[in-house]
Amino acid sequence: MKLKTDQFGEVEFQEEKIISFENGILGFEELKRFLLISEDEGIFYWLTSVDQPEIVFPLFPINLLMENYKQNEGYEPFGIVKLDKDPANITINLKAPIYINHEDKNGFQKIIDSEAYPVDYQLFVKN
Repeated sequence: MKLKTDQFGEVEFQEEKIISFENGILGFEELKRFLLISEDEGIFYWLTSVDQPEIVFPLFPINLLMENYKQNEGYEPFGIVKLDKDPANITINLKAPIYINHEDKNGFQKIIDSEAYPVDYQLFVKN
C-alpha cells in the first residue's frame, strides 16, 4: 500500500504496519488507522492518519523524559509535541499521552488526572 504525505512524500507500507485506535484521538475520533513514521536521524515520531494523511501528530517517547511515567503494560507512552521554530518553545503534552502497543498494532489516548503531568511540558531546556 502507498500513502502520499506532505512531509515524507510517498510512503510504502504493509497493511500489518497500521496501528488501530478504536476510539480515535481526542478531536479526531473518526480517524482509527495510523502509521508511526520515524526519520533515520530524527528524534520525533510522526503518527500519520492512513485515511487523511494530512493529519499528522508529532510524538516523542515519554520514557526518554521520565522513567517513572504512568505505564500501561505492553504499551509505550508518547506525548504529542507542539512544535515551534524556537526550540525553547517546543512542548510535549504529558497529560493526554498516546499509548502504542507495537506488537499488537493498537493504541489509545488517555487523559491522566494528575497535576504532576502538564499539557505544555518544555521539551528542551535553555542553557
